[in-house]
Amino acid sequence: MTQLEFSRIVERESFPLKHYALQLTRNTDDADDLVQETMLKAFKYRSKFSEGTNLKGWLYTIMKNSFINNYRRMMKRNTFIDTTDNSFYLDSATSAADNQGENNFILKDVARAMEKLPSDLQKTFSMNLKGFKYHEIADILGIPIGTVKTRIFVARRQLRKRLNSYASHYGYDTN
Repeated sequence: MTQLEFSRIVERESFPLKHYALQLTRNTDDADDLVQETMLKAFKYRSKFSEGTNLKGWLYTIMKNSFINNYRRMMKRNTFIDTTDNSFYLDSATSAADNQGENNFILKDVARAMEKLPSDLQKTFSMNLKGFKYHEIADILGIPIGTVKTRIFVARRQLRKRLNSYASHYGYDTN
């Protein structure tokens, strides 16, 4: 297929591409930009297109991937990381001072509830709390991954039951 034939076929698909771009972006200007970017990539990567395959599908795939990449780029650009130490509160409506005594009681109750778990549940659950992934726990303990998931589920359920009074006190769903 010559460059001229390729150009004519791609140009013929520009109207359906614009309609698809409008569905993705919901904005006329953004849709125009997306169609233009798709056309540019189609011409740039023309050598990657295999003659006899579905050109329309190839163009739609380019457009969808461009849209996804642009969306991800936009989300990264709009995300910022707060590096302050948060040692102060600005415009705080109420002063929030934690009660260390109450926190100590809660931590002791949580520790007691965990100690009451059977050792196999306790070991698996504590490893999960420390950040180990399911497959890592399974490898370390030499048990199937399904067993790891079951033990963590059962441990959570037992802890939820034992610490139910805190859930209702702090307004968490107890179901």
